Amino acid sequence: MATDFDLSTSFIPSLHKPSSLLPIARHRQSLLYLIETFPVTIVVGQTGSGKTTQIPQFLEQAGWCEEGKVIAVTQPRRVAATTVATRVADEMGCKLGEEVGYSIRFEDLTSAKTRIKFLTDGLLLREALADPLLSRYSVIMIDEAHERSLSTDILLGVLKKIRKRRTDLRIVVSSATLQAESFLQFFSGEEITQNGKGPEKNLGKIISLEGRMYPVDTLFLEEPAEDYVERAVKTVFDIHASEPGGDILLFLTGREEIDTALQMIADRAAALHPRAQSILSLPLYAGLTSEQQLYVFEPAPENTRKVIVSTNIAEASVTIDGIVYVIDCGFVKLRAFNPKTGIETLTATPVSKASATQRAGRAGRTKPGKCYRLYTQSAYESLPEVTVPEIQRSNLAPIILQLKALGVDYVLRFDFLTPPPAELIIRALELLYSLGAVDDYAKLTRPLGVRMAELSVEPMMAKVLLSASAMECLSEILSIAAMTSLQGAVWFHHDGEKKATDTARRKFAAEEGDHLTLLNVYQTFVTKGMKDSKWCRDNFLNFKSMTRAVSIRAQLKRYLERFGINVDETLAANRRPEDSSNKGEQIRKCLTTGYFAHVARMQPDGTFKSVNGGVTLHAHPSSLMFNRKADWVIFHEILETGNKTFIRDITKIQKSWLLEGSLSTYYQIKGP
Repeated sequence: MATDFDLSTSFIPSLHKPSSLLPIARHRQSLLYLIETFPVTIVVGQTGSGKTTQIPQFLEQAGWCEEGKVIAVTQPRRVAATTVATRVADEMGCKLGEEVGYSIRFEDLTSAKTRIKFLTDGLLLREALADPLLSRYSVIMIDEAHERSLSTDILLGVLKKIRKRRTDLRIVVSSATLQAESFLQFFSGEEITQNGKGPEKNLGKIISLEGRMYPVDTLFLEEPAEDYVERAVKTVFDIHASEPGGDILLFLTGREEIDTALQMIADRAAALHPRAQSILSLPLYAGLTSEQQLYVFEPAPENTRKVIVSTNIAEASVTIDGIVYVIDCGFVKLRAFNPKTGIETLTATPVSKASATQRAGRAGRTKPGKCYRLYTQSAYESLPEVTVPEIQRSNLAPIILQLKALGVDYVLRFDFLTPPPAELIIRALELLYSLGAVDDYAKLTRPLGVRMAELSVEPMMAKVLLSASAMECLSEILSIAAMTSLQGAVWFHHDGEKKATDTARRKFAAEEGDHLTLLNVYQTFVTKGMKDSKWCRDNFLNFKSMTRAVSIRAQLKRYLERFGINVDETLAANRRPEDSSNKGEQIRKCLTTGYFAHVARMQPDGTFKSVNGGVTLHAHPSSLMFNRKADWVIFHEILETGNKTFIRDITKIQKSWLLEGSLSTYYQIKGP
């Protein structure tokens, strides 16, 4: 028997450490005991302690999935739900979607066999609409609760109510920071025990798991950086030239910055010495498809250093092995809703100290590491301790709509972990009232309000979808809704081919603006591009994103059919050319029924002014209305970059449409 086999071809390196080596392994028995004994268990553990991947497996092995019960693990972000599910399925040796599955908006990979289900916290809230006691779950684990996302906070309040009705339910709250006490207090705080003696003492316990952390050296800049993206790329190449092996994780604020940095890295990497170690740079942000997000977890090829350029997604939730160097730009894009203007922006804001610590910790996972902070030590000292919870700075209309659908009529009495400011609640109710979702008594309207809550899109788009049937443009609005949910990931650019990309876009351009252009893109893709990815490449369209739009549209169509709304596709297919201009007007009128709060008027200098609040807005360069003439427009979303506020997905409308029906009530509430 020959034994001289070649090791390098016979063995492939394991992608995962055996779970017995993770710090959590030695806590297995005490964890299971606490979860068995107490309704609420708070797990404090550094990212990397194994809590997200191992606790669900411990519970499944200990029999918490008997009699068809399921263990739910919620994540604040889609990326985490999909990647962690993939990893746990791999560790359990099952196919993803069978015993282990995930469920995120517009994508459900679970089956009747599923025992461990990873899902976003927003999706578990949606499940409570159909099953108010979440009765199929034996254990619900809220992961990364310290991130305080809007849906996490609401879910904790809902679970607090459910727990009183379901003594068998176990709640596990996992958090990477020391907010554990406040979570435990939240669940036991004001509750009275059976004998009426103050708060419940034996409601839950806190267990602390140590993470595996190697020391991390933190380096600051002596002088502030003028352009942190440029400085970040320079730092990547300084590390590459002078530091030993190990991958680099670079934190930036958003997709546009990431694309710029990747382009700069590619340009400079081309000039490296042919024999030098090469650089493989990869993006990581929420808009990528699940497949694209998984690339960052693959080990780097031989003689290659991996550089991952990420938003704050990589700060918590997901652990990428092999990172030794972290570069922190010091900023994060946060949602901020201004109740005076009614506009929610995404603005780059300095990180909190807690976030900066989380980011630095990413470098000490596999061996001692270094964190390069692109700001000064004194700037660090002036950072806020923690990030303001999302519930105190967001547009609350979607969440209030959900609470009302869950039967929480008097929202102010709902048990919030941190109560939102009253003016945010008032503005949300005003918007819902003018959309027709709630009545004069702030009660959910039937069927409109109830259906809006059930549709998995935000309230403005839900109203548009539910108005489309009466306005005879439902087929087209479905396509537009699916396309806008891609958040701008429709096109891709090749290096140095901006002109060609612009020419390709012009082929689809509709005079009236971006929404009808997106409709043209979708309709042409369905007829020409679905079976031919080369056609997509030639037209600079992202084939994966377009395929996702088709699946999102099919799901939205199923929702509407469940409400008994018939979607007649034949009308759209057999339309005569002379009908199209009238159809275009119907579509734009229909969009106005939902987006009247996002209306702006063009100024003589080519900028726009929002009608409520008079904010100066600029058409985003990716919009068809960039440098075009219009009078009144509606827009889908708004972004702040530097000192400019951009609007994206813009469509021309007529002022008279704003004065029809319920739209006028909004302007009465808001003033002229």
